[in-house]
Amino acid sequence: MSNSTFSKVEATDERMYGPRGLIACGYPPEEHTPLTQFLEQVLGMETAVCFASEQIQEQTLKEIFALPHGTGTGTPSNLTRAMVISGCTQRELHTLMSGYRQAGLPPQLWATLTPISENWSLNALLAELVKESEAMNRKK
Repeated sequence: MSNSTFSKVEATDERMYGPRGLIACGYPPEEHTPLTQFLEQVLGMETAVCFASEQIQEQTLKEIFALPHGTGTGTPSNLTRAMVISGCTQRELHTLMSGYRQAGLPPQLWATLTPISENWSLNALLAELVKESEAMNRKK
């Protein structure tokens, strides 16, 4: 699973891999509507959002990105707090991450969908993100 590598995302209008959407993990139900509104402001209405919970953690990212907009809204989640982004432009990703920090929202892990990761389960991706985060923190 650790075939992952970090690569810098430039601020271009090049569209990233996959269908346009986001998977939000580890968000309590009371944060679902405010996060959806924030995402609509930053990325526009055409971005599908799925709130992932333990119920879908073994599905592949490809399967989850195929779910309808709003899936999981109102469902509690004890997953690692993270956001997986797909199909947005690189510039939109930068805008989203910057806006997220400026809004003072809680720290989370970030990932973008790739041709390799789309076949991973959400649980496997989250485990990999935690490992990578721990490794980065040890380097600091």
